[in-house]
Amino acid sequence: MKIKIATSQFSISSKIEDNKKRILAQIDEAKYLNANLIHFPEGSLSGYAGVDFESFVGFNWDELTKSTNDIINKVKESGIWVVIGSAHRLENHKPHNCLYIIDNTGQIVDRYDKMFCAGTNQENTEDLLHFSPGDHFSTFSLNGIKCGVLICHEYRYPELYREYKKKGVEIMFHSYHAGNMTPTRQGNMEKEVGEKFFTINNGRTIPEITMPSTMISYAANNYMWISCSNTSAAESCWASMIVRPDGVVVGRLDKNKDGILITEIDTDKEYYDSTKYWRDRAMNGIFHSGTIVNDERSKNRHEI
Repeated sequence: MKIKIATSQFSISSKIEDNKKRILAQIDEAKYLNANLIHFPEGSLSGYAGVDFESFVGFNWDELTKSTNDIINKVKESGIWVVIGSAHRLENHKPHNCLYIIDNTGQIVDRYDKMFCAGTNQENTEDLLHFSPGDHFSTFSLNGIKCGVLICHEYRYPELYREYKKKGVEIMFHSYHAGNMTPTRQGNMEKEVGEKFFTINNGRTIPEITMPSTMISYAANNYMWISCSNTSAAESCWASMIVRPDGVVVGRLDKNKDGILITEIDTDKEYYDSTKYWRDRAMNGIFHSGTIVNDERSKNRHEI
């Protein structure tokens, strides 16, 4: 099956109206380029609490609701799917850090809520200071292709990718917000890496080094396409990109610049996959390839 996707990148801010205008413009651009779906970063409409704005105290939820409806109306006009990052208000708890999955008729077919929000077990730092974690996976089918979604910090949990693989997902839409860092935070993050290691790593901060490389390994280990959408707000750690199932990056935008990346995916095309014969066994707890032999010298592990 074939599908054409647009991977978004723009300078997300605390201003919902500005975010909305950029989102609407990129939907138009994706439609013009015949994309079936456009994939936006984490917090792309609401802004990202704790980074783009201090907290949800005094947050304009009515404006966010209106802007979301404006985007839904645009989707109805354009006829393309949208995966968009936002915040979802709850009754008596901190909101969810979410992705709305909107089909080409403007229906919200599911909402994914970030399950692993960054922060300590005290739940009063980073994401957990501002958000309530979710409790479910989200999949959807587009042109006969099963898709899944995750958000930023969840790249640290390979178990999530394995679970999506078990569900038959062929394309992952992983939304990030690794940007809008102050010079002070940028400097502190670079110190964590250490200047002497800059030249032997693909980056100067932990996110810049680990996020793209993990996406490459997850694509190859799980044999799936991964669209990685990130903010371009300076300083952004890395640019939006897409990885094919053999771990090869097939497209990347320029860091700190607004744009969309168009990729045509053909899930019937075969790529190199060295683990295809044994991956299912590993996922089911059988931790070897081939046939185990019954041999006394194999059993004796204490002698040469």
